[in-house]
Formats: sequence, C-alpha cells, structure tokens
Amino acid sequence: MNNESPRVCIIGAGCSGITAIKNLVQAGVKEVVCYEQNDQVGGNWIFTQKVAHSSVCETTHIISSKTMSAYEGYPMPDDYPDYPSHRQVLAYFQAYARDFGLLEYIQFNTKVAKVEKQGDEKWTVQLESGKQETFDYLLIANGHHSVPRNPEFKEAFTGKYLHSHEFKNNQGFENEKVLVVGAGNSACDCAVEISRVAEQVDISIRTAQHIIPKFFLGRPSDTFNGNMVWLPRFIQKPLLSLALKIQVGDYRSYGLERPKHHVIEAHPTLNSELLYKIRHGKVNPKRGIKKVEGKKVTFLNGTTEEYDTMVAATGYQIATPFFDREFLDYSESDRVPLYLRMFHPEHPTLLFIGLCQPQGAVWPLSDAQSKIAGNYIAGRWQFPQNIKQLAEKDSDQIEREFLQRKRHTVEVHYHQYLKQLQRQVPKGAPSWKEATPLPG
Repeated sequence: MNNESPRVCIIGAGCSGITAIKNLVQAGVKEVVCYEQNDQVGGNWIFTQKVAHSSVCETTHIISSKTMSAYEGYPMPDDYPDYPSHRQVLAYFQAYARDFGLLEYIQFNTKVAKVEKQGDEKWTVQLESGKQETFDYLLIANGHHSVPRNPEFKEAFTGKYLHSHEFKNNQGFENEKVLVVGAGNSACDCAVEISRVAEQVDISIRTAQHIIPKFFLGRPSDTFNGNMVWLPRFIQKPLLSLALKIQVGDYRSYGLERPKHHVIEAHPTLNSELLYKIRHGKVNPKRGIKKVEGKKVTFLNGTTEEYDTMVAATGYQIATPFFDREFLDYSESDRVPLYLRMFHPEHPTLLFIGLCQPQGAVWPLSDAQSKIAGNYIAGRWQFPQNIKQLAEKDSDQIEREFLQRKRHTVEVHYHQYLKQLQRQVPKGAPSWKEATPLPG
C-alpha cells in the first residue's frame, strides 16, 4: 500500500498483542488501535475462576525459563525465580505495557464481533457495541488457546466431564477417581495437582511422549539444551537423547511406553513432578482409550476402569470467530500455510502475530514477528512475489520435522525460527529510542 499514514488494528492485548503495539510504534506507525476484551493486558495469564475466559490455572508456572522467555531488551526481574508464577508473568507483561507507553493504544472491555475484508485490501472491524471502524492493516494476536478441542467420546462419558480449559485448581476432586486424558503440559499439570486430593488419578496417554524435567545439572533444561541447537542435527539428536536419558532413565520404569519419535519432533512436555508422582503411586499411567461406556473406560490394552470425573487435556482449535468460516477457518486444518508463520499469501494486509507453537516461549517470537510487521507496514520490508510457494514450503517443513498431529500444525523449533525472523528484520530498522512517526 502507498498510504503514508496507515491505520492498523490489532486484535488482542495478550503477550503477542502488546509487543505488536510496541514494535509498530517503534517502526514509526502512528495510528495503532488494539481491541482487548478483558479489562487489562495479559490474555490467558490473567487468572480468573471464570470458565468463559481462557486463563492459566491457580498454580501455573511457566515451562520455559525466565532467561528464554523475555522480550528482547526487556529482561525479567533478577529476583524472579527460574520459572516464574503466572502472577509474576502477568506483572511482567503489565510492566512492559506501562514502561513502553502502550496502554494509550488499547481499548479495553472491547470485543471484536466481525471482521470483513473490503475490495481495496482494507478491513471493516465491527465491535460488539455495534461501532464500526476501517483499517488498512489487520494484525491477529488473539492467541490459540481459547476454544477447546474435545475428544469424540465426550458425550459417551456420563460422569463429570471437563476440558483442561475449565480446570482452575484441584478443589472439588476430593476422594474422586479421576482420569486425565492427554500427555501434554496441561495434562501433566492437571494430573499432578488433582493427585494431591483425589483418591485415584490415572492419566491416559495415546502417543508416548518425552516427559522432560525442568532442571538438568542444576540449570533450567531449556538453557542447557540451547547450547546444543547450533550443532549439526546428526550430532545434536544423540546428545539430547543422552542428556534426557541421564535425567530420566528408561520411561518403562515409570510404567510409560518409550516414545518412538525423537524429543525434538514433538512439542515438549516439561514437568518435574509427574514422574515423581508416578513412582509414588499418586498418578497411574494408562494406555490410549478404546471406548467409553457411561463411567467405564476401556483402554487399548484391554483393561477397564470406572471414573467419577474425566479431565480432557486434548488441546485447542485455532479460533478466528470474527471471520466468516468461508473466508478463513483454521479450526480443523492440518496445514496452516503462512509465510514466516505470519503472512497470508492471499491477503497482504492480514498478519498473524503469535500463531506458532514453539519448543520454548512464544513471546520472544511474537516480538521478532512484530518487528518484521512494523517494518513491513512502514515500507522497509517487501512482501515476497512468491509468497504462496514460501508459505507452502513452511508447512512442508513442519510436516517433515514434527509428528503429524493437529497440535503441531504451527509448531516451530524455537532457536532456528527466532534466527530466521531476526534475519528478516531490515538493517538499520529503528530501535525504540530512534523511532519517529511516519509522515501523515
């Protein structure tokens, strides 16, 4: 576009939305409006008991260390622990928004109801209040952990059922027999927390996963493993496998199956307590589910158990509810072909920020994506002519390097992807102190 003073809409003021504001302003974009449905910044890091809001659990700590989770040039406080709590993370986001003067660009308690593309590549944004605004660019930063993906046997279970999306703490599970379904980070957290009060907690694992303790040789595991990412893959893989074996030993000694994939071929599950709970008899591993009849669950190995409650930690859909489904809908997609995980090949004024699932924290990646976005809108970065081929190539790489599951449709290797983004930032792009508004 040749508009010297483009109007930019950002949907969401979570961890991706606030860094998008910061980087657009840094690039000199003057007219930035961010719509946020909550009353404060932070997205799903705003803890609440309300199920309608996708929030962390009461006891959540991040699974990437503070060193690997900070925005560029804005480290987490020295007095934060290696793995800060959700309250500390929220305070960090709010300090970031305050210190960079981002709050003036955000309209809180404002939900986007509908977005439509116009023929001139502009966007009409309709709010729930009925108000409409027109923008030159649209940045989607609404996250991808808001709409639960439920298993097909949900309706067959007649006990109490909830998705991990609804799990806030272990209250109400006292003396119950509980089945947690899944082996990701949410499943492990739910199983560990519920095991503190329940009579019995089983965890059903369909595909064997690498359960990685948070520390190795006294250091956060991600900082240790980060030292090896630049080695050739044929050297890196056996070294990472050896390090994990030293940490864990043989998964079969915990009653778990050995994963058939390498640890870097799936989204990591970091949890230091689950293996401890298994060996103490507080959490019992089960195989995948074959069928559900009432409260009775039959597993793939033929065993059966009855449960009072089932907690399904079975992931989320990618949700863009403000678009007509015919226009754009990734909720059931096996591929999400976006160049650099952010540019849509057919809509040059539509960008996604934070629509990636890294083996690490998403916030530094959203920061880097936003730098590219800001410089693109400011005219310093060019939209590739062959972007459709580049976007398909990105999806091909995901299918080649990760297990083909819906949870991996936007998976990335943290370090390699961050470097890829950083290489795209134009030389001489303005820093925060150097930023000047575009003419307009």
